[in-house]
Amino acid sequence: MANQTSNRFPSPFEIETPPGLEGWEQLYPYYYLFSDERREFEESKFWFQDGMHHPEPLYPFDTITCESWWVALGQYNSRVFVVPPALGIDQRVLNGYLYISPNAITDPEVVQQRLEYFQRRAGYYYQNWNDLFDKWKVKATEVIRELEALEIPDLPEYEDESVVTEGHGITSGYHLLEAWDRVIENCYKIWQHHFEFLNLGYAAYLTFFDFCKKAFPEIPDQTIAKMVSGIDVILFRPDTELKNLARKALELGVADAFKKDGRPPEEVLAELEQSDAGRQWIAALESVKNPWFYFSTGPGFYHHHPSWIDDMTLPFVSLRGYIEKLERGENIDRPLEAIRQERDQLAEEYLSLLDAEENRKAFQDLLQLARTVFPYIEDHNFYVEHWHHTIMWNKVREFGRIFVKNGFFNEVDDIFYLHRFEIHDALYDLVTSWAVGTPARGPKYWPQEIERRKEMIQKMYEWTPPPALGVPPEVVTEPFTIMLWGITTDIVSNWLQPQGEPGDVQQLTGFAGSPGVVEGTARVIKSVEELSQVQPGEILVCPITTPSWAPVFTRIQATVTDVGGMMSHAAIVCREYGLPAVVGTGFATKLLQTGQRLRVDGSTGVVTILD
Repeated sequence: MANQTSNRFPSPFEIETPPGLEGWEQLYPYYYLFSDERREFEESKFWFQDGMHHPEPLYPFDTITCESWWVALGQYNSRVFVVPPALGIDQRVLNGYLYISPNAITDPEVVQQRLEYFQRRAGYYYQNWNDLFDKWKVKATEVIRELEALEIPDLPEYEDESVVTEGHGITSGYHLLEAWDRVIENCYKIWQHHFEFLNLGYAAYLTFFDFCKKAFPEIPDQTIAKMVSGIDVILFRPDTELKNLARKALELGVADAFKKDGRPPEEVLAELEQSDAGRQWIAALESVKNPWFYFSTGPGFYHHHPSWIDDMTLPFVSLRGYIEKLERGENIDRPLEAIRQERDQLAEEYLSLLDAEENRKAFQDLLQLARTVFPYIEDHNFYVEHWHHTIMWNKVREFGRIFVKNGFFNEVDDIFYLHRFEIHDALYDLVTSWAVGTPARGPKYWPQEIERRKEMIQKMYEWTPPPALGVPPEVVTEPFTIMLWGITTDIVSNWLQPQGEPGDVQQLTGFAGSPGVVEGTARVIKSVEELSQVQPGEILVCPITTPSWAPVFTRIQATVTDVGGMMSHAAIVCREYGLPAVVGTGFATKLLQTGQRLRVDGSTGVVTILD
């Protein structure tokens, strides 16, 4: 994994192409690859695999998500709000996996020059945060509704008579190409909105974090995070709606329909259709589906992770769990009031330790700002990665159906094996054939090329990407890298050591994400499809959690993740549900096994194997 003689990670140019992946570079744009033209620059940087957002290989079309945040995040840091010490986060693809590298500004003079811009521009947003956020929600919803309303035209044998009688002067071929451009532009646009507030939100939290660390040198990171917890956000709304539906099932007397083992949602709904009470429950379900079931079972960055609206298996498993808990008289609500009481008590305790009025005011102001920005830090995720992207993946599938109809592809989802620029070219090939009346090249070219790419993607899944590339920093100081990804000096040091095998280690360390100590049985989950295997009372061990897994948190005792820092979704969700969590362990899913007895200490960040 690492070059032990030089105590560094391998250069990206030293990584060999695994057998079966020859020519993998053709799946991605030229600018997305490590290249000899930029070798000196690229070898001088530290790159780490983005296992939090993109833990799986990138399908060619799916790069639109990371390519969009590549631009959007960077421009708000570097060109809009002019964040003093930070530019953007660079990206490269290697053997199908995304590697990223934050660009920091270390020249004090440049930092000082940028500070004036930042204070003025960020200050305006902080002073008007709630009003601007309300406008943001309107803007984001408009982009989503525009995409939802977009019609994808087919290519008819002959144009409708109205094209002539109304003098349209534009044909279905043009409208098809235009519709593709609108889908892509719409995705770019929602990501522009995504980062309008996000970097400022994290900056406000980090400013409060830094103040606390200086004022109270011994304060645990976790305590600072708890002072900004207990805030209701819409990211938890889908889970709330599931709980309401569970109560509705009991109220209507149809709960037994959900408790028969092994039945898919379609069979449950078919049974419910047979009674008035069942139909009432279905009506309640239909009333909350849009938008709350537009909720990806993954991070939202991959087309093959179904959303609840497309596959209700996960929410129906959760419904059964909630129904059974309610029947036992258990409380299924988040312990919001207890979390808020502890939050406020901690804030008062630390405020009382400050003597100078200036420091007391700074503490109160910074805490209030951190709490003000917190809803956006979570809620934007629902609007973009979940609601919008659920619609986007399905709009792209409409183009896939047109390609299947015209012999370009064998399956609708074959479209995701093409990059968005290639899809534009394939559409032009199709439209040209339709217009001219001669055979398109696509039906003879794409089916075999897609089969080749499918084999490549499978080989990518079989390859284990190194956690990092290049020269490791002596000390990791970049705050976003630490707070979001959980990349610390110690983690980097651990990566440089041999990983070992299951059974070689008795203890793992990571971030103390959420307090508490529990012992229980491990359930190692490496994919969304395995989530239904989680049993009540187990300890969930996974690469990273996503917001749509929230219902699972009512069934488990604790969470252990490979990646993520104090402000990762896994840590935030566990704090909001009052569950212990150790995040950012590095190798938990590789070194722990289902069935092992574990002790998870979410207060110290230590996971101990008991047997």
